[in-house]
Amino acid sequence: MGLERLRDEPSEAPGLPADVDVMLALMSLSERYRVDPDDPRAPSLEIWETLTPAERLAVLEQLPSEVDLEPPEGDAHRVPKQRGLEALDAFFRRAGRNVYLSSELPVYYPGERMFAPDLIAVCDVEPGERMHWVVAHEGKGLDFVLEVTLHGSRKKDLEENVVRFAKLGIPEYFVFDRRNHRLHGWSLVAPGRAYEPIMPQQGRWHSAVLGLDLAVEAGRFRFYLGTAVVPELAELVDRANHIVDDLQNKLETLERSLAAETQRAEQEQRRAEQEQRRAEQERQRADEAERAAERLQKELERLRGQSSE
Repeated sequence: MGLERLRDEPSEAPGLPADVDVMLALMSLSERYRVDPDDPRAPSLEIWETLTPAERLAVLEQLPSEVDLEPPEGDAHRVPKQRGLEALDAFFRRAGRNVYLSSELPVYYPGERMFAPDLIAVCDVEPGERMHWVVAHEGKGLDFVLEVTLHGSRKKDLEENVVRFAKLGIPEYFVFDRRNHRLHGWSLVAPGRAYEPIMPQQGRWHSAVLGLDLAVEAGRFRFYLGTAVVPELAELVDRANHIVDDLQNKLETLERSLAAETQRAEQEQRRAEQEQRRAEQERQRADEAERAAERLQKELERLRGQSSE
């Protein structure tokens, strides 16, 4: 349920303006829960269940939607996750499957430290825009997390997160080691258990959550559906451009053929018109010759008549 839908819920104090309602909720909320700006966390489920809709809205508006990132690692870190996000987004749109995808979005599990993975996926939810993912508010935790590690903390990505994400119940966690061109994957076989490594088969790691395989190709991770690679946005655009170019070439060829056929038809029409004019002229000459012969015949008959007298 998004913020807009939460604002539409009945207020505990009907008739009050929304802003006043939220202010009252903040005053009431301060007695039970206040977001620490230095360590922002969503309240525990026990506290969340005691809050009114307006108080929950007040909590959501206090939770930061911006992330203080570690020192930027440049395009080598940005490009893989961006390509992966765009590839998955286009794929699930074509498949008609509701999967929420985001990158570096603040995620708040009840009572836990906020984190913002490089790529997340949550299945069977509306893909609309969000400022953060608050598990208690959404009613669902993350299904898939992927981190791209380059020069940052490999211990965090490859060790600490493996323990933490399993504890949070995230079904699948992948790490793309950009520096070494390697993939690592873990899956949660049963809730409350530790992750188990996903073993690659012929160089591919299967994601049961996404229904796709992951592989390292040309220095970046790619998604596969069976033997077919899931195209990235740039590839889709390039493919669309090729289709447009091909259609344009076919259209131009068709236009040239049509122009040539039109020209031939016009030439045939002109020849037919010329033949028709010649035939008309021949008929006129024949008619004139016939009339001249009739006149000559009459003149001969007249002359014979005179000679017989």
